[in-house]
Amino acid sequence: MIDNEQAEEIILVLDDKLSKTVSVLKEDYSVIRAGRANPRILDKVMVDYYGVPTPVNQTSNISVQEGRCLVIAPWDVSILKGIEKAIQTSGIGINPTNDGKVIRLVFPELTTERRKELVKQVKKMAEDAKVAERNVRREAMEAIKKLKNDKVLSEDEAAVCEKEVEKMVADAVSKVDAASAEKEKEIMTV
Repeated sequence: MIDNEQAEEIILVLDDKLSKTVSVLKEDYSVIRAGRANPRILDKVMVDYYGVPTPVNQTSNISVQEGRCLVIAPWDVSILKGIEKAIQTSGIGINPTNDGKVIRLVFPELTTERRKELVKQVKKMAEDAKVAERNVRREAMEAIKKLKNDKVLSEDEAAVCEKEVEKMVADAVSKVDAASAEKEKEIMTV
């Protein structure tokens, strides 16, 4: 690598942003339900817990039963109604059943049409991640060009840095493609 602190800093920032893009995409994919019960679907569902908006997973034990049923057992039964209401208004598309002690979420089998819609959503999310990666690449390339114009880097050093940036971005794009393909396979598996 180039023996230049500013160039190394650009590469480190690029690496950090690219890995965050991939991890955010994978996190977003974990919320998409594919016919199986996944406790991560509740990560963004907030319940009013003694006046403080709190994620459901921090107020209850959440377990999977028989692959397609989530059981939410709150530590404080008094917030059962609040959790039920939060799930109904969250837009996850599943109606909770409340038996007075726990809440059950039964995940229905996905229709072929719904699976195809989810695959489209997955592809769009992957494309958005790639756009974000290209924007990060553009920022890094502009920073390298500025160093070259300011005579901090020679032409050869700048070329080496640019090659490194391209390699890192290509790597990150392939990780996005792999995550997307894996999620599509999971969705289309009956």
